[in-house]
Amino acid sequence: MLRRAVFLAVFASLMAPLAQAETKKPPQPPLRSYQHLWTDAEGISHIARCPVSNFFLKSMSPPAGPQWQNPMAPQVATVMMTVQPAHWNGAWHPDPKPQWIIPLQGSWYVRAMDGTRVVMGPGDILFGEDQDVRPMPYGIYKGKKGHDAGNIGDGPVTLLVIQSANSPVINRPCRYY
Repeated sequence: MLRRAVFLAVFASLMAPLAQAETKKPPQPPLRSYQHLWTDAEGISHIARCPVSNFFLKSMSPPAGPQWQNPMAPQVATVMMTVQPAHWNGAWHPDPKPQWIIPLQGSWYVRAMDGTRVVMGPGDILFGEDQDVRPMPYGIYKGKKGHDAGNIGDGPVTLLVIQSANSPVINRPCRYY
């Protein structure tokens, strides 16, 4: 009886790692999002919250460990850092080029022609693609085009801006995933 108990104990201890391996689930890809300032076929700007979910685990430079990646198609881009002074007001304007904007310090807002307004802080992401807007034909934003933007609070806002040389695309909200 003692031999059987010892055998079962040894067997259980040897099988435990295998059982854990079977029940251990693979890591789940993260779900992130960005705001997309896009233009519809009538030339009106909108803001949509877009999911980013097509991540895969891969080392960017072995032997570094794997990290979740979701690369975009290669493109020519200009990377710059901007600092908007305290109380900066962007007024109504379209983005000069399709551009990714990531606040690094401070908070700012962006308001589309449809009235949607988002507040963004460090780590948030906006893809501005409102180059093909036309003046708003009616409502409280009549005559305005693009988006309104400005700082929130009394300090400056530091942004990382990545401007793409690609042409803007209309009527395709959330085209990056």
